[in-house]
Amino acid sequence: MKAYEVQEFGIEKLALVDRPDPEPAAGDVLVRFRAASINYRDLMVVQGTYNPRMKVPAVPFSDGAGEVEAVGGGVTKWRVGDRVMPIFAQRWFDGGSSEEKRRTSLGAGAQWDGVLREMGTFSEESVVRVPDHLSFDEAATLPCAALTAWHALAVSGDLRAGQSVLTLGTGGVSIFALQFANLFGARVISTSSSDEKIKKLKDLGAGDAINYREREDWEKDVLEMTGKLGVDHTVEVGGAGTLGRSIAATRIGGHVALIGALTGAGSFNPTTVFMKAIRLQGIFVGSKRMFEEMNKAIAVNKVKPVVDRVFEFAEAREALKYMESGSHFGKIVVRV
Repeated sequence: MKAYEVQEFGIEKLALVDRPDPEPAAGDVLVRFRAASINYRDLMVVQGTYNPRMKVPAVPFSDGAGEVEAVGGGVTKWRVGDRVMPIFAQRWFDGGSSEEKRRTSLGAGAQWDGVLREMGTFSEESVVRVPDHLSFDEAATLPCAALTAWHALAVSGDLRAGQSVLTLGTGGVSIFALQFANLFGARVISTSSSDEKIKKLKDLGAGDAINYREREDWEKDVLEMTGKLGVDHTVEVGGAGTLGRSIAATRIGGHVALIGALTGAGSFNPTTVFMKAIRLQGIFVGSKRMFEEMNKAIAVNKVKPVVDRVFEFAEAREALKYMESGSHFGKIVVRV
């Protein structure tokens, strides 16, 4: 089979190689991948900034979808032809996270190879069913970005109808957060770097949107839009560079789901966290149980992931460069 390997760090050094076709052991399923999607984490893995000491060679990318090609002995949950997605953390089935569970995450080291390959074997317990209304391209966007947004709002945030949600930018997590907030009947305020993207955000259901290139102190706009109160929930993907503004834009007693670190360096005054009684919660993807609950909501409501662009398998490096450019709206997919 064909697979991409990180042998040395750097997009241009991502190597397309031949590997032996895998065989499912007892209790395993063999999945033939049809699509994979890119998260910012995947770009960091390939560049070497996620874990500079990562063991190589390693297959990158955590999110994929495909069909069961074969089953090992004793497998009862799946049949050949079933459409499935591997879960992000292969041993996180339920309950809270742990270091042991986190270490089973796909696509960040040789021990747990990712999905940028034609086939892979997984425990029958470590894959979930693709919602019937989704294509492989769409399903490949769910395991990390969608689940992270769901965890942030539906689980950690306990989102309720009529509440307000602030999303930052137009990457995968932020777009899914917008879609899920709409699902729950919440009001959404979004930020973006361009008026073109702002129009897309409003078309997708954002009630208000702010161009942060034109309005650097966008948190003041958020406060104006909420009658000086601030939003109930902020999905914070920027990190140190935006965290202070996100906290300022969140109401007293509100919830900030801290997910990413896209903006690099920055600082904020931690005094505002306790003065406003803000609940600042780090979010690391989610469990299999959360994934299956999210998929039920996606299926019942026929939610369609926003796929910005689809690249062919031979164009994986170009897909990563497109992610690096930051010009995408929603998810980037590589078709296997």
